[in-house]
Amino acid sequence: MRLDRFLSESTELTRGLAKRALSRGEVTVNGEPEKKGARHVGDDDRVSWNGMPLALVGRRHIMLHKPAGVECTARRGLYPRAVDLVEVPKVERLQPVGRLDVETTGLLLLTDDGQWSHRVTSPKRACAKVYRASLARPLAGEEAERAVAAFAEGILLEGEEAATRPAELTLIDAHQARLTITEGRYHQVRRMFAAIGNHVEALHRESVGALRLDPALAPGEWRELTEPEVALF
Repeated sequence: MRLDRFLSESTELTRGLAKRALSRGEVTVNGEPEKKGARHVGDDDRVSWNGMPLALVGRRHIMLHKPAGVECTARRGLYPRAVDLVEVPKVERLQPVGRLDVETTGLLLLTDDGQWSHRVTSPKRACAKVYRASLARPLAGEEAERAVAAFAEGILLEGEEAATRPAELTLIDAHQARLTITEGRYHQVRRMFAAIGNHVEALHRESVGALRLDPALAPGEWRELTEPEVALF
């Protein structure tokens, strides 16, 4: 890797600022001053900036308990961003793995590992996602049975030409339901319940694939995934 790129990857310096730091003699490689940004540095080279040893930031895989009122977007808008809740170097590189709408809470994955993100979100993999929904209207008896059957068959959402993939609906009680889906259409869970004449008042994602939200994480808290958790996908 070029030295100027190494500096921009391992510090807050842009490529241009890295070149200026080099020209001022602030950078050393293996203890010797180096001013050439084109210098190649390998895994065994020791790079320092103003005496501070540097290391590349590795791939990050993060679990966040997303609270309500937070956006899953890279751009700043009306709401705080999910990445603003995470304190790691080069946080701007992190991207949500799939998205939750502003008011939906629960498990949100963040990563700068594009291949891993693709494995989680690829439609071909049909990764199951489990949501707990709080419903405005009670859903019980024959109506509940019809809803379970309809979700299992697939729901034709308003404005779309193809029905949803089969989904598993389980009623916890008359106002609480757990729904497992294997795709990620726009506001899909809310729209599916709207299609049967109900309204989702609160929505919480419990799991993605075999990975469940860590119960030790309060809303707004996060942690890095363990190696076995990363390997689930």
